[in-house]
Amino acid sequence: MRRPGPALRVALLGVTATLTGFALFAGWLGFHAYTHEQARDRATARATGVVVEDDLGDTGDIRVRWKDGTGREHVQRFEIYDTDRYTKGRRFPVAYDPDETDPRGFPGDPEETATEDDLFVPVLLAGVTALGLCLVWVRRGLRFLRAARQPSRPMTATVHCGTGSASPFALSESLWLRLTETGASDPPAVWQRIMWHPVIDGLRGPVEVSAHHGTGSRGAVTVRLTDGTRLVPLGRRRQVAPRRVLLDEYAVVRTSLADSFTPVDATARFTRPWWWPGARVAAFGLVLGTVAGALLIGGSLVAAVGMALCGATLLTALWALSAPRP
Repeated sequence: MRRPGPALRVALLGVTATLTGFALFAGWLGFHAYTHEQARDRATARATGVVVEDDLGDTGDIRVRWKDGTGREHVQRFEIYDTDRYTKGRRFPVAYDPDETDPRGFPGDPEETATEDDLFVPVLLAGVTALGLCLVWVRRGLRFLRAARQPSRPMTATVHCGTGSASPFALSESLWLRLTETGASDPPAVWQRIMWHPVIDGLRGPVEVSAHHGTGSRGAVTVRLTDGTRLVPLGRRRQVAPRRVLLDEYAVVRTSLADSFTPVDATARFTRPWWWPGARVAAFGLVLGTVAGALLIGGSLVAAVGMALCGATLLTALWALSAPRP
């Protein structure tokens, strides 16, 4: 079986990481949302508490003192929407499970669903984000195939490396082709961002290529090298060099290109797998998300794990979308 090319491997990694991360994130929050709903359904007893503190945190939570049926006093924090109604000193209805020895209180007002929404809404937002990230890969694939079917013409290409950011979400350097008409004395240049391919590391100076693109000015260019390799375009072709990107002529020294996604440094004594940089990005996202969940979102275990999954998934997906060069 033919091995998938480097662009396809990165795309599969990005889509897999996105879908797997979303599934874990949705499963984690969905499980806690289900257990919360089950506990609230069992809260059939009612009590009336008093708000002892209000406007807590960034969301305006309240702290309520209430007593269960056995006379045991509880002081509990509640998330609410109607912060103008439930202020300090006001009464607050509480529902609880009478069969529990140490019952947990729930808002007695059925309209107060802030806690449930904090579990369900992130799942919906994560689903929309995951869908958007996957559609980016679908769009890239369709753009590549559409451009590859267009008529070709000979052009001269020079590979450039962008040391700045090609987009606000880029997590790696960008690669650009400077394309000019072959044989022209002072031809205008066309710029096309591309995904990394190992054959690029062997290119030195201007090379003759076949450029496939339509007649419009906003389409992409699919470049075919003399050995038949097709380079995957990212975004549309440009008539001027990209802004906010410092472009230098691409140069890299490698001792082997046997693995299309395994970098080999002449001074290294071991070779890392092609996905290793992505794993480091995922680990960084895991730590960053855990810290954010612990410090910024209440510090609960649910928030910390949820943010950790979100951070690892999002950074890995963005790393793959940035067309990384190993």
